[in-house]
Amino acid sequence: MQFQYHRILAKGAVLTTFDVDSQALQDNPLGDPTLRSQPMLLPPGEEFSGLPLVVMLSGYTSFNHKVVNKSSMWQLSVPERLALAMASGEIKPAVFVWPACETKLGGSQYVNSIGTGNYQDYVIDEIIPAVENKYCCGGNGSRVIVGKSSGGFGALSLTMRNPGFFRAAASHAGDMGFDMSHFRGFADALTCWSKYGGIESFMEQLPRLSTFGFTEHAGIEAIAMATCYSPNPESKLGFDLPVMPETGEIRHDVFDKWLAYDPLRMIDEQSNADALRQLDYLFLDAGETDEFALQWGLRRFHEKLKAGNIDAHVEYFKGGHFAMDDRWQQSLKVIL
Repeated sequence: MQFQYHRILAKGAVLTTFDVDSQALQDNPLGDPTLRSQPMLLPPGEEFSGLPLVVMLSGYTSFNHKVVNKSSMWQLSVPERLALAMASGEIKPAVFVWPACETKLGGSQYVNSIGTGNYQDYVIDEIIPAVENKYCCGGNGSRVIVGKSSGGFGALSLTMRNPGFFRAAASHAGDMGFDMSHFRGFADALTCWSKYGGIESFMEQLPRLSTFGFTEHAGIEAIAMATCYSPNPESKLGFDLPVMPETGEIRHDVFDKWLAYDPLRMIDEQSNADALRQLDYLFLDAGETDEFALQWGLRRFHEKLKAGNIDAHVEYFKGGHFAMDDRWQQSLKVIL
């Protein structure tokens, strides 16, 4: 999770990395490294004073190496897209950082959890201050947070839990409506665990799997979410599952712990709603055919925003949950 990288992009923008050795993640329960390289996109020039800081939260199973690598010879990566957008004037110059909050289970959801570690503290108290100090950017009134999928959830969660810290926020197909989106994956997760001889056997085999399909993704995602939302140090696995692996029976007492993190429920708390109300701009979107049904969670969330007189720009675009890298530009060109 630590590496050096330096690449010149459009008009002299620089894609590089910035190391943070975390105190918040010391002795984290998964044994994940504390010294990590955060990908960064710097606009052209050497003076960044007064520029906004944009905190970019990646989705589940993304990680720092993946951000800087190209996945296709012909398609642009997100940093390449943003560099071109700054060069053309489509979006205004800013400093961008991608917090490296991945775990060996795929992701942290950007929350503090006794099952994974204190990833909210890592982002808010360590990464952002370190970047602002190094590059003289951001600061009060000049921070923006944007995320996709689990990162979209993170953008909303961190905004609500840290009132006034960010000036604007955007959530692209962010996790919400857990009672619909997560339930869709439980059957596949159950099938996965059964296929590999149980949860512990699956976790043991995971690093050596030659194929990793939709079923395996559902299996590890449910485990990762449980470490974030329903950790239990007294459990043999270190977490409680919202479904019984043997029968598929729903454990509503456990799933209710998950729902406490759902933006649909969080917004019902006055302090969280007030935190969203403080934003200068809130951008929300989802695909009309999202494979995880997140467009329906957003429709419900939008109704609660309207009922609470919370201003937001909401869009539903053609397409699903994947191949949506162009959506970052849609939010950033108005937020910045």
